[in-house]
Amino acid sequence: MFSKLSSEFLGTFWLVLGGCGSAVLAAAFPALGIGFAGVALAFGLTVLTGAYALGPISGGHFNPAVTVGLWAGGRFQGRNVLGYVIAQVAGAIAGAGVLYLIASGKAGFDLSGGFASNGYGEHSPGGYSLTAALVTEIVMTFMFLIVILGATHRRAPVGFAGIAIGLALTLIHLISIPVTNTSVNPARSTGPALFVGGWATSQLWLFWLAPIIGALLAGGVYRSLFEGTPEPDIAGR
Repeated sequence: MFSKLSSEFLGTFWLVLGGCGSAVLAAAFPALGIGFAGVALAFGLTVLTGAYALGPISGGHFNPAVTVGLWAGGRFQGRNVLGYVIAQVAGAIAGAGVLYLIASGKAGFDLSGGFASNGYGEHSPGGYSLTAALVTEIVMTFMFLIVILGATHRRAPVGFAGIAIGLALTLIHLISIPVTNTSVNPARSTGPALFVGGWATSQLWLFWLAPIIGALLAGGVYRSLFEGTPEPDIAGR
């Protein structure tokens, strides 16, 4: 279990450092910023690379919502949920800490810029409301878990789950960065928010509640509708 928890810590550390790091350090870099599309790709790449490097050890959750969704879908033991979540949150805080050390090395760095924190209302990149943020995070997390549960199904092609999951997270960011800066991951939201404080921590509740709701719904729906379906028909058989 220590190896599994260490894997979850390191994978979530990588996700926050890589994904949030791209947003803080490179998204609007003078004259050659990577923009929203680059940040979306960075988050997808952290999950894809982390899944292949660390997935064989812990399953590569790197996200409390994923852990809860897999438990709800009957793919993960309940007694291990809390340990995974603690390791993930610790990894996210460590990743945000390293990012802060790097970012603060530039003159003029200011946490008031948001530090890649998630938010709604005046703290939404596009000025979207609390309701829009809530719906977005629930639906995006729901679909993320549906992809994860499907890509890791026993009948799915072996060895390709990490690609599908990484691309799904990229797509989710392309859709929802303007709304909430994209969470779908309570640990990812917690790390930067603790450094920003103030509005970021006061809005953090939504980025725990909505992803967990979306994950629970996905686990229940997948388990009840798809898990026991028969083998698909094959043309010519």
